[in-house]
Amino acid sequence: MNRIDESKPFKPVHIAVLTVSDTRTLDTDKSGDTLVERLQGAGHVLADRAIVTDDVELIRAQVGKWIADPHVEVVITTGGTGVTGRDVTPEALEALFEKRIDGFGEVFRWISFQKIGTSTMQSRATAGVANGTYIFALPGSTGACRDGWDDILRHQLDIRFRPCNFAELMPRLNEGKMPRSG
Repeated sequence: MNRIDESKPFKPVHIAVLTVSDTRTLDTDKSGDTLVERLQGAGHVLADRAIVTDDVELIRAQVGKWIADPHVEVVITTGGTGVTGRDVTPEALEALFEKRIDGFGEVFRWISFQKIGTSTMQSRATAGVANGTYIFALPGSTGACRDGWDDILRHQLDIRFRPCNFAELMPRLNEGKMPRSG
């Protein structure tokens, strides 16, 4: 079905990790730790890491800073994707998207359904592209971060993954636009 083409060289991707939480710190951020450990374990580069509260403007400001940085190729957020009043990550990010990647949330919920059943409906995991940067929003649980990385992002951010992957499209994300500076 899907495989790694060993004849192609691995190319590390520069990834920023954002935790959206009113209560977590770097010492207590297990979900952020999970993402960092997994992306670095796969050979990718942690470009930056931050924690912001569940506030639309703060989320947009941090992600906006990263999508303006030509050295950040991917942003992965964790937290704020539920349905409560404080869960605003999708609203913050989707306003930045130039293109949505609807299949990401759909596949994430399909994978999650097999583990937690209909509770997966509470997740508003989403993804898109802004300024040539991929943005993926995962729920705040460690399990959701594990599932999102292990079952989707690990493959899609590996340029060797076949039949196709997001990594190989990176050079073409800004086609028809002015090039990013930096």
